[in-house]
Amino acid sequence: MIRVQEGDFNIGEEIEALRKGSSGKVRTDIGAIVTFTGTVRDALREGAGEISAMTLEHYPGMTEKELARIEEEARSRWPLQASLIVHRVGTLLPGDNIVLVVTASAHREAAFEAARFLMDYLKTSAPFWKRETGPQGEHWVEAKDTDDQAAARWREE
Repeated sequence: MIRVQEGDFNIGEEIEALRKGSSGKVRTDIGAIVTFTGTVRDALREGAGEISAMTLEHYPGMTEKELARIEEEARSRWPLQASLIVHRVGTLLPGDNIVLVVTASAHREAAFEAARFLMDYLKTSAPFWKRETGPQGEHWVEAKDTDDQAAARWREE
């Protein structure tokens, strides 16, 4: 399941909903749940000061379609019982949640690897654009080489 939204999300409620699925009963086929939550830092990536806000933009429709495609790729690579990507857009402040990735599998290795794969993709290739605002003004955030290197390992498999 994927969601792109302006509003915040409750991590605990999202995990509990995933554990229960559509039946409302706790799923007993899930033995491992891995979560990653990304939040807005108060420091610029380049160490050039603090940020007062981060604005995330996306292309509605295209973004959801691309996130669904990459989630399906994760499901084809690992035996996942469930997965969730929630990504916020709009203007966020330091400390705000940005993204939640949850993967659930019978075993931990698949859940960990799938979560890492999804986050590496989100950091480098997902159709989101980030703009940081701070004392020096505004600037667009570029992907870091280390993020690209992390994502490259998935293309080699």
